[in-house]
Amino acid sequence: MIGGPCRPDFTEAQSQLICPSCRKSETRVVDSRDDESVVRRRRECLDCKSRFTTYERMEAPRLFVVKKDGRREQYNRDKVLTGLRRACEKRPVSEAQMEEVVAGLERELFSRGENEIPTTMLGEKLMEALKRIDKVAYIRFASVYRSFDDIGSFQAELAELAK
Repeated sequence: MIGGPCRPDFTEAQSQLICPSCRKSETRVVDSRDDESVVRRRRECLDCKSRFTTYERMEAPRLFVVKKDGRREQYNRDKVLTGLRRACEKRPVSEAQMEEVVAGLERELFSRGENEIPTTMLGEKLMEALKRIDKVAYIRFASVYRSFDDIGSFQAELAELAK
């Protein structure tokens, strides 16, 4: 994050923002836009009048994923999105919908207050979301996630979905 951590007790004077053009630290905020996950601030240097943009993100607590074999790995948002993108390839699912699925998953994970989450729970949550959005993407994701051993287990999943 550029501009220092996003904390209520963190004042702008403490952030030590430096103008990229003249290296002076006196700036003012010209425009501020608050998105769900990031605050975009357009700033102007009081000395040289140059404008630049900073982005502030809330630093999330460290979250680890516990694999089926017991290994622990730091949660990786990009890895989750890559899996969704593969499942939704050539399907009428927008990038915004996939981003919202991941954002919803993260809200739920971080609200739990736990620092370790089993991959089984992650996979099930993602499958629930995909089932609501696109059944074909759901089947694609489930076929990789559940590692269907044979055509019978795949057909059983399809039959369950058809109900």
